[in-house]
Parts: sequence; C-alpha cells; structure tokens
Amino acid sequence: MQSDQLPVTEYAPYYAGYIQILENVNLMEELEICLHEFIKFVQDIPMDKFDFRYAEGKWTIKDIIQHLIDTERVFSYRAMRISRNDLTPLPGFEENDYVDNAFANKRSLQELLTEMAVVRQSTLSLFKSFSQEQLERIGTASNCEVSVRAIGFIIIGHQKHHQKVFKERYL
Repeated sequence: MQSDQLPVTEYAPYYAGYIQILENVNLMEELEICLHEFIKFVQDIPMDKFDFRYAEGKWTIKDIIQHLIDTERVFSYRAMRISRNDLTPLPGFEENDYVDNAFANKRSLQELLTEMAVVRQSTLSLFKSFSQEQLERIGTASNCEVSVRAIGFIIIGHQKHHQKVFKERYL
C-alpha cells in the first residue's frame, strides 16, 4: 500500500503531519529504506552534537533516537494487538517520562543505532506477517481509532519528522 492511499479516517488528526510528510511511499519498502537513510544521516552528524540541546529542557539527539526506539516498540505492540483483533482500547504513553527514564545520554551512539536497527527488523518482520485483512483492521489507541497500516506509516513519518528536526534545530 502507498501512503497517499491511506484514508484519513484510519488515524487521529494529530498524526496527519506524520502521514503528510511521506511522499507516496510503499509501507513495506519504506519501513526498510528509511531506517538505512536515518542511520547514514546520524552517522554523518559531528560527535559534539549528540549531547547538544538547542534550548533548556529540550532533548538531545541521543534522547530523540531513544524516543524513536521506544515509540516504535509501543506502536508495533499496538499494531500486533489490533491485527490480532484485540478490541481492548490501548492506552497512550507519556513520552517525556520514557525519555527521562531511558538515560540515552549514557549510551554510545553505536548502541542506540544497533538497538534501533534491531527494533526496526522486528517491526518489519511483524508487518510482513500481516494479511491484507489484518493491515486494514482498526482498533483504539490513545482514545482514537487507528488501523494497523496507519500505524506503520506513522512509525515512518515519526522518524522522518525527527530527522527534519535534527536538520533544523541541531545541525
């Protein structure tokens, strides 16, 4: 499926920016491609930038990489539950609490990128296992309806959003 074919009824309005940042990409292909692009992009960032905060209270690049990892894990779990026809409403999560308790700045860049790659491989394997019917299933997460396929595109768009933030505010 292509991102421009995703009906807006399959995700909450606050995810629209993540979907709109995508340029008519194929879900499965882009889950793989954008990881490699991101890792190459991050590896080209000067080392002195990884602990930089552009303003008081803002996250570092390492914090954001950990945030991407944590968010992808949460969203993949949501996709798995919804794909299995679990109708239980899934709660949101407080991203600031996750970042505050992950201690990403004490980790090496290589550890973070390796973990991100492993998590993405898991996500990719999960999404490849879904049937068309499962991809189209809709459940409730953070008090809003969302489809499994929309979750995949949100994961991609979320990563691309933060890569754009790196360029605009950190480099």
